[in-house]
Amino acid sequence: MKSTGDTTSQRRLLNQRIASGLRESPADVVAAMGAMQAQDFSAALWAIGLRTAGATRQSVEQAIAERKIVRTWPMRGTLHFVAANDVRWMLQLLTPRILAGTARRIHALELDAAVFARCREVFLRTLQGGACVTREAMLEQLEQDGISTAGGRGYHILFRLAQEGLICFGPRSGKAHTFVLLDEWIPRSRTLDRDAALAELARRYFTSHGPATLQDFVWWSGLTAADARAGIALAKLDATPIAGTPHWGPESTAPAAPSSSPAQLLPSFDEYLLGYKDRAAVLDAAHGSKVNPGNNGVFMHTVLMRGRVCATWKQVLRKNAVTITVHPFAPFQKSDQNALLSPARRYAQFLGVESAHLDI
Repeated sequence: MKSTGDTTSQRRLLNQRIASGLRESPADVVAAMGAMQAQDFSAALWAIGLRTAGATRQSVEQAIAERKIVRTWPMRGTLHFVAANDVRWMLQLLTPRILAGTARRIHALELDAAVFARCREVFLRTLQGGACVTREAMLEQLEQDGISTAGGRGYHILFRLAQEGLICFGPRSGKAHTFVLLDEWIPRSRTLDRDAALAELARRYFTSHGPATLQDFVWWSGLTAADARAGIALAKLDATPIAGTPHWGPESTAPAAPSSSPAQLLPSFDEYLLGYKDRAAVLDAAHGSKVNPGNNGVFMHTVLMRGRVCATWKQVLRKNAVTITVHPFAPFQKSDQNALLSPARRYAQFLGVESAHLDI
């Protein structure tokens, strides 16, 4: 008989499209997930790819270049991928609380309304006409215009102007990330009034991340508990008690893939782990420090076995192959080692290399 935790993890595997048989595009996946954490760019590409049948790194980056997926700071002050059609209503809903939380730091950096006005002028002048300019070049332009970017000021300028909807990330230039004007890059996207936005965010989160709690939604969205409750009520979502705590989420929104492996290779910062305040359903607390070593906010790549985190992994990428070194929390059985062969091959296909070698 499955435990409550096992049932929760299996439902999340399906609703998060990790073990589903859905055939969607990268843009469809991002839209369905609501937002996908993306401070580690390469890891975020794989987070989308592992949920998309037949996706490659190139096809996910193509969706970015085609302006179907946007990378910006929509919630919690953290970079996420969102669907292009969602970027404006998400920023409008979530930005005020985020900016209020940065006010003290902004004051300490001597960034006031006058400085930000000058920064907007620089960005408009530099980016107008469809220009895609690297972060380094934009900061250099600010310096040339007499606006210091030292001591973290550069990051907070970029962050503020993205929060205001002036800029977002564009396509990469080689390995460098670029910025573009949001109104030129995504000239049209949906807008929602506040109640509709709260309902849509709640619906999107619980459909893709459920079963999950109110506290999970508050953590993921950055909303106040009152606004999170309002979103749930406006979305007309029904709760189910799990271990005595209300959880929201469908039984499943996706069919299971007929040949789905019991094992998965997840990237760092994946929504399956980071999308919840309480991660006990998928990760034993005793192993938390192996996934998140230290207090630097870094999360390791993880291995799932039957829905639970059982190991971390690292990669070495060469011209025609990727070597995946797995660090199990407990010795793997032979059947578990064999179960990793299919996800490893799928990852090699995503990277566009010929083979994957497992080192366990």
